[in-house]
Parts: sequence; structure tokens; C-alpha cells
Amino acid sequence: MQHPYGDIPELTNLEAGRGIVRIPVEQDVPFTPRVRALVDTPEFQRLRQITQLGLVSRVYPGATHTRFEHALGVFHNALRYVWQLGRDARFCEIVDRHTAEVLLASALLHDLGHWPFCHPIEDMKLPGLPPHEAFAAEFLAPGSPLAEVLQRDWGIEPDEVLDVLVTRTDTPALRLLRSILSGPIDIDKMDYLGRDSLHCGVPYGRHFDRNRLMSSLVTNAAGDGLAISSKGRTAAELMVFARYVMFSEVYWHHAVRSATSMFARAFFHLHEELDLETFFRKSETETIDELRRRAGDGPCQDLLEGVFGTHRALYKRVAEFSFTEAPELYQRLAQKPYDWLVSFGEVLAEEAGGVLGTRVEPTHLLVDAPPPHREVEFDVEIYSAKTDSYRSLRDASPVIDALARTQFDDYVKRVRVFAHPSLARSLTDSGRFDECLEQALGRVGDGDGDLE
Repeated sequence: MQHPYGDIPELTNLEAGRGIVRIPVEQDVPFTPRVRALVDTPEFQRLRQITQLGLVSRVYPGATHTRFEHALGVFHNALRYVWQLGRDARFCEIVDRHTAEVLLASALLHDLGHWPFCHPIEDMKLPGLPPHEAFAAEFLAPGSPLAEVLQRDWGIEPDEVLDVLVTRTDTPALRLLRSILSGPIDIDKMDYLGRDSLHCGVPYGRHFDRNRLMSSLVTNAAGDGLAISSKGRTAAELMVFARYVMFSEVYWHHAVRSATSMFARAFFHLHEELDLETFFRKSETETIDELRRRAGDGPCQDLLEGVFGTHRALYKRVAEFSFTEAPELYQRLAQKPYDWLVSFGEVLAEEAGGVLGTRVEPTHLLVDAPPPHREVEFDVEIYSAKTDSYRSLRDASPVIDALARTQFDDYVKRVRVFAHPSLARSLTDSGRFDECLEQALGRVGDGDGDLE
């Protein structure tokens, strides 16, 4: 029987193995003329200048892969998902050929609005900052090269892609597409877990059976999202664990978070001096140069030079609190607004100065904590062909129940205090840092950013 989407040229090339571009690891991505036309636009080419993991490379030297490479990987996954889901009659009833092509274009362009160091900046929730998905709208504006290629070569209106990337209208078909792009078993995670693991030189993100998981994809009971057949259960469990370990050992590694905290604090102090519309269009190198120039010899100099300068000098961890080992302190500091963390850090610096008998610069103590928003909860339906019924993977799996609830953030993300290298030894040797913390907590408000 002919595949219902078999006349989509990229799917034809996927099966034939022709007209491809190769990305790590030995991944053959169909590269038809209309895909090339999108990729060759200035808006897409800018992704070559933005690394996928940003500050992670300060700890894992190989993590210099770009969002350009990642976008091609996500597009490849989208093709494989569509090929598999084309065997599901319910999916084909909901998603016609044109809608499938909208998904493919959206997958290729899903990171279009990212700017350098996008996630650390967005985590601060500073007033006036657009989410990166909304920023993509400017690159798909009428008359832009991308808009023209979509209309001319794909027969797709830019607004159709934007409606997948940033929710504007609501239909079962659109919810289904969005779940493929951003959901528990989406094409984005399917790529970044393995790709980040590869480039970081760690095995954690690759230890699940991607092929088995993809071959188990079906439509959920409501017809507005993904589910898996029972044969994909073990692969899904392993994917959950891979995600858990990558967060624990890579994305929230203490030294990675030190570099992230240093960058975030500098951006917090400098962002009002920047023309953000222009700044967010810069390459990663240009972004770093601009911030270092703005910092000059002021209080942000140590922060930025320690991360990006010729002599790497990351701040040292002087305290750490987890949900399980120090729940009271963790809960008092986690999920707080960023400006409150800055205020608390400045009060903590004053208290530390009192203990040490010397002035401690406000930017020499940084408090890093899980941001208010949480990661996507990992739960998906399992379809049983024997009983023609669906049940929650969480109900069927102790692994999912333990690792994929909303508490995921609590177990992989820790509250940490980092100190300037010249200060860290003195603080730990004093034996009085816990006292400083208690004094500082006694002086701050309840998390609204105000001091008592």
C-alpha cells in the first residue's frame, strides 16, 4: 500500500537515501531544493553562529555544536515521525498532506527566533524581553526571504508555521503538531539528548532506543497528541532516565551553572544599556564582544572576563542545597524571581563582608536557583492493541512515576551559591557561611523582590 505522504519529496529522499546532507553521527538528512532554499536564507544561516549549549562549552570543551546542526537533526526526526505516523489511520484523518508539510517546515525553523545564550536570558524573566518563539515572527514577516521561500517553494503561508511555533489558534490538528514539536516525546528532545551527549563526550543522553521509540508512535485517545504503543514502553522509560541524567550531569553541572550565573548577573546589570532589537540579531561572538565592551572596568568585568576572557576564572561553589538534603533552604530560594535572587545575593555579600572584616563586592557572591517555570512534564499515553485501550505511562511505569512528575525540577536542579575565586577559600575557611545565609534570609522579604 502506498504511503499516504509518500509523494512529499523529502520523504521520498529519506527512503531512497539520495539528495542528502550528513550531520553527526552518520545522520543523512534529505536536502531537496526547497529545503536548501530555506536553509540558504540569511535568517536560517544565522543559526550557524549560535551554539546549541552556549556556556556548557566552558566545562565540556566539545559542546560547540550549533543550532544550525540541531535544526537539521530535528527536521530529520520530523520526517521519521511523519513516515511512522503515516501508518496510523487516525493520524492521517487529522493531518492531511499540506499540514504534514507545515510540520516539516516548522521543525526545520523551530529555533529560528533563538539568540545567543537565549535560555539563561529568558530564565530571568526580565520585563520587555520577548520569548524566542515570538521573536521568530520578525524573521517570517511578509516580504522576508524566508516568507518568500515558504510561499513560493512550499505553498505554505508564514502564519501557518508561526501558529505551530507560537500558539495562536486551537484545533486538534494543531495540538497534535505542537505535541510532535514540543511534548514529552517530541522531535526536539529526541535530537538534543543524543546530540548534546555526543558533543559533551558523555554517554548519558544516548542510552535509549530511539528507533524503537519512533516505531511505536501512534495518535493519542483524544486525537490531539502523540502516544506510543506498548512496545515502546521500555524505550520511553530509558528516554526519561536519559533526560534526568543529562540535566543532572550536564545542563545543571555545578561548573556549568557557575558560568551561567556569571553571565546572567552581568546581563541583568547591562541589559538596559543595550538596544535589544539589534543585540539579539548579533552572532554569539558579537554578543560576547558587546557585553565585554559595555562592562568596561566596572563591576561586571570580573563576571564576563572570568567566563569569556583569556584566563578562565569561574566562580567557586561555596554552598549547595537540594530538595532532598536541605529542603527548607531549598524551598526558600528555589523558583524565586531573578531580581529577588540578586537582592538576596547583595545582602549576603554584606553579611559575608561583616564576617570576614572586609568589603565584599555585591557581584562577588551569586545565588543560582531553579527558575519559576518548570520543565515539560514527561507523561504520555500507552496504546494496547490487545484491549484497544489507552492508559497513562505514569500509571504503568514506576520509572516515569518517580522521575517525570513536576518534581523533576526539584531533583535535578539545585540551589547553589558561587563566590569569586579570591573570596571562596576565605568564606569556607571561616566556618561561618551558614550564619551569613541565615542573617541574609532574615533580612529579605518573602520572594517579591523587596527587602524588609
